[in-house]
Amino acid sequence: PGHHHPYPPPPFPAVHGRKRAVICGISYKNTEHELQGCINDAKCMKYLLVNRFNFPDSSILMLTDEEIDFYKRPTKQNIRMALQWLMQGVQSGDSLVFHFSGHGLQQRNFTGDEIDGYDETLCPLDYETEGMIIDDEINATIVRPLPHGAKLHAIIDSCHSGTMLDLPFLCRMDRSGRYLWEDHRPPSGVYKGTNGGEVISFSGCDDDQTAADTQAMSKVTTTGAMTFSFIKAIESGRATTYGDMLNSMRSTIRNTDVSSGGDIVTNLITMLLTGGSLSGRLKQEPQLTAHTTFDVYRKPFSI
Repeated sequence: PGHHHPYPPPPFPAVHGRKRAVICGISYKNTEHELQGCINDAKCMKYLLVNRFNFPDSSILMLTDEEIDFYKRPTKQNIRMALQWLMQGVQSGDSLVFHFSGHGLQQRNFTGDEIDGYDETLCPLDYETEGMIIDDEINATIVRPLPHGAKLHAIIDSCHSGTMLDLPFLCRMDRSGRYLWEDHRPPSGVYKGTNGGEVISFSGCDDDQTAADTQAMSKVTTTGAMTFSFIKAIESGRATTYGDMLNSMRSTIRNTDVSSGGDIVTNLITMLLTGGSLSGRLKQEPQLTAHTTFDVYRKPFSI
């Protein structure tokens, strides 16, 4: 009796330190759904956490489909276990990060939980056989248990990712930087907040948008537009508050019009996969969601 896991828990590193991260980059290599930039995203994010935010190398769990080690391949089971590892022994003062770069989808929701009638889902490497990881599960695993004084930042670079953590509030910002908080608490009344902790998620686009791979002029590698814009906001010193961060990310993505000349790094992008659009601009708008509302221009960004 009891639930048997198909294999023993993975030999992930012992949890230590106040800062830990799970980073997933999935390229779905040799499938028709292959993505170019995701593993680079993962490597860039790890570099950022170690070099800018002093995360110990040993406290970062990288799951990519480049990995030979069976337990570090981003299968559904391994991602689930990694998220549990992230939350192990979490306490006040801890700072956690979850970064995902890969495919995201939507599926019909039948519990009355979602205002738009759809759950957002992450696609693990083996999603075609094992299925997807839905936002409700992510919320229950890494949002709900987060205790007072602990912080979690999620950076989700995938399509339909706006509310991937199922957080109760979405910051709707216009082009001029004015914003209002939309209430995304489920009609069913289920509580989607934390156990006192703080969760803020940056995602690649709105729930009904698709995220693009971008080709940066300055280098031959490809990265997800959203991960790039997130890192660029920090590296260029524009990430003082969450509002500045979001504006900076959006203008980076908006100003990737190839024809506009100017400096290569600002323009970033030669070829845009905008779903057949020839306008030379990305159609995605990075989103910010959170466990609670706050003044985005007064709250300092810190990981």
